[in-house]
Amino acid sequence: MNLLKSTGIIGGMTLVSRLFGFVRDVLIARILGASATSDAWQLAFQMPNIFRRLFAEGAFSAAFVPLFNHKMEEDGERSAAQQFIIEVLSVFVPVLLAFTALMMVIMPGAIWLFDDFGRGGRSSDFAVTLARITFPYLALISVTTLFAGILNSLSRFTAAAAAPILLNICMITVLIFCIITDGGRDARQAAYLLAWAVAAAGVLQMLWLHYWARKSGFRFTLRWPKVTQDVKNLSMLIVPAIFGAGIYQISRFVDLFFLGQLEEGSFTVLAMADRLNQLPLGIIGIALGTAILPALSRFIAQEDAGGAQRIQSNAIELGMLVTVPAAVGLYFASLPLISAIYLGGRYDMDAVTITAAVVSMLVIGLPAYVLIKVLTPAFFARKDTRTPVYTAAISLTINVILNILLIPILGVAGLALAGAIAAWCNCIMLYALLYMRGHFHLEPDLIFRLSRILLSAAAMGAVIYFARPYGAEYYGGNIWERIASIALLCGAGAAVYFALAWVTGAIDRDKINMLRRRKAVEADAKGNT
Repeated sequence: MNLLKSTGIIGGMTLVSRLFGFVRDVLIARILGASATSDAWQLAFQMPNIFRRLFAEGAFSAAFVPLFNHKMEEDGERSAAQQFIIEVLSVFVPVLLAFTALMMVIMPGAIWLFDDFGRGGRSSDFAVTLARITFPYLALISVTTLFAGILNSLSRFTAAAAAPILLNICMITVLIFCIITDGGRDARQAAYLLAWAVAAAGVLQMLWLHYWARKSGFRFTLRWPKVTQDVKNLSMLIVPAIFGAGIYQISRFVDLFFLGQLEEGSFTVLAMADRLNQLPLGIIGIALGTAILPALSRFIAQEDAGGAQRIQSNAIELGMLVTVPAAVGLYFASLPLISAIYLGGRYDMDAVTITAAVVSMLVIGLPAYVLIKVLTPAFFARKDTRTPVYTAAISLTINVILNILLIPILGVAGLALAGAIAAWCNCIMLYALLYMRGHFHLEPDLIFRLSRILLSAAAMGAVIYFARPYGAEYYGGNIWERIASIALLCGAGAAVYFALAWVTGAIDRDKINMLRRRKAVEADAKGNT
């Protein structure tokens, strides 16, 4: 497996999706603003998506991929893997349908719960209707995740990484329609159409990946559900993986509850801030986690501990090389960036200021989130999904306690800071356990490069901090002034970072060249065992 190429494919497609997402969110901010209507829409949109990331892309993917790889290894003709797919799909689909139906029935109660027990003013029939329209997206995208897991196991990452683009295209199309028909003045109508766009996107994404999965040589049929031993094994891995792989998403559920206690627009402010935080997390963190899990599973199945050590070291180095400067840059440039992206229409300067403060707090935890994405597969690849449960539970407890302490002081920014601190706690615990068990350790060469990455990023942060006042009058100007001022600010910081990283040796030129070669990572890992 070529780690740089695989991560580049996933990250590149994710970048395209995130850019479309920015366009989507800019339009949403201008049409819906930070209001009760936008909060109702954000809650309806986030509920199926949090479940998606927690169960489908998190727990299910983490449990399915190692078992599927094992089936592929034991049968060169793929018959065992094909049978496993049919067994899982035949149980998976009815469970998804039942869960979706249950949520549709209890949706008023769910909205009431996340609305501070109905005290937050968001428990309207309109909010419930939006949530009922969007929630079936969970069932559709969960089946899509099974197709994606198959393709990722075969190291065919492009189709799965491109699927989220369809969601953003559907939503942007609806928003442009609203602008053309009434100038985007009817916020409730726009939110209603957005909900239907989400449901339609789920169908398109499922059909898209079904096509590519079939093209890879597998067939998908439904039989009478039967809980076979393989299905039991998958279920035993999924339940603890919900906690191990999904601490961020579990925290998001906790966040929804606390957000319901805050002022109108808090759901929207956090969602808009998280868009910037998710950009580097999606491009590098999720991409690395997705790319290394199949290779880790193969190394561990072959009892190649050295190979597993090397691939995780490479992933951490590559991840931090991009994530640390992204976090530092977003921290110091949050207000200029938020002004340039969101200011306008119904999204006023007060909303921009609050959003920028939330971004600054969120990105403190950004490197930790990426490291969790890299460290957690080391447990899943060994079919150990229980250990991360304990670290996740402790981290989640810390998050709740910090929310209670920080929200009265900092508001929604305190909620973001609590999540960041909890993420670092989870990251440290995961590494400590891997180290104590002899599964992974930071090598001196890696520590050397990480220290120089931090030094280079600190210099970049200083440049952005002292340069940002010079463009203050342009960050909220016309579109060309916004683009030019942000490009100059971020370009200056990036130039300083990469120049110092190159000079100090934070960038390992030989490692980058090695990662670019075909099957480089696995060959390098085997060569170091």
